[in-house]
Amino acid sequence: MHGVRNGLKTAVLFGLLGALFVLIGGVIAGRSGLIIGFVLAVGVNAFSYFNSDRIALRSVAARPVGEAEQPVMYRIVRELATSARQPMPRLYVSPTPQPNAFATGRNPRHAAVCATEGILQMLNERELRAVLAHELSHVYNRDILISSVAGCLAAGITMLAYFAMFFGAGDDRDRNPFAELLMVFLGPLAASLIQLSISRAREYQADESGAQLSADPLALASALRKIEAGTEMVPLTKTPRLATTSHMMIANPFGRARTLFSTHPPMEARIERLVQMAKSDPRYLH
Repeated sequence: MHGVRNGLKTAVLFGLLGALFVLIGGVIAGRSGLIIGFVLAVGVNAFSYFNSDRIALRSVAARPVGEAEQPVMYRIVRELATSARQPMPRLYVSPTPQPNAFATGRNPRHAAVCATEGILQMLNERELRAVLAHELSHVYNRDILISSVAGCLAAGITMLAYFAMFFGAGDDRDRNPFAELLMVFLGPLAASLIQLSISRAREYQADESGAQLSADPLALASALRKIEAGTEMVPLTKTPRLATTSHMMIANPFGRARTLFSTHPPMEARIERLVQMAKSDPRYLH
């Protein structure tokens, strides 16, 4: 159900950002700028989409692990994947002491789940199971596809705006400098806000789907409390490579951020939603 819904969201996203893209191109860059920016953006993001797992795993120096090295993690993921009737993903562990986790891969057959050493040490098995269910839900909900589409069009808008700023377009008599300047700043800003709002919505959805998959929303709520405290104590340095992966993680790796540009919704709001989910269904109160 979520996969179908996300397919519709992807189509709507194409329409919204595509319209914004065309608007900026028509105002400041002309036809040539529109074509060049779009082709470059699609090319870069197509590469990112098909190589998203490698890019993300490399950003946290993750290494593959098997059942012999991580028997608990392997058993939990195998049970969850079997329950969801999905293939077993590849498992990775990052040496990062911060408690965090993420999943990547363009579909369930090309999925990878990564946990940091920090989260494996901090959570009990029930909490770890809930977190891994959350991450698998990102894959099953096709969230990587939505992120790639948003990134593709948002990057295209940004590249087009900068192309226009540096090279201009068309006859000077037909150009409106004020409109160009406005679009250069507002176009990428609007694209980024749409992208970030989608990222926050995906986290709420993965919380719900993960809680259903693990049948334990209270365990996920407990895990999020610990993870929030852990990320505050051990924030990661915001490198360009890690910044491109941060939105995939279950918590913002750079510490708490309460701004319009936050990639994650407030942790207390996520926890409250999970608590209410448990209260609404007696099966979850254990």
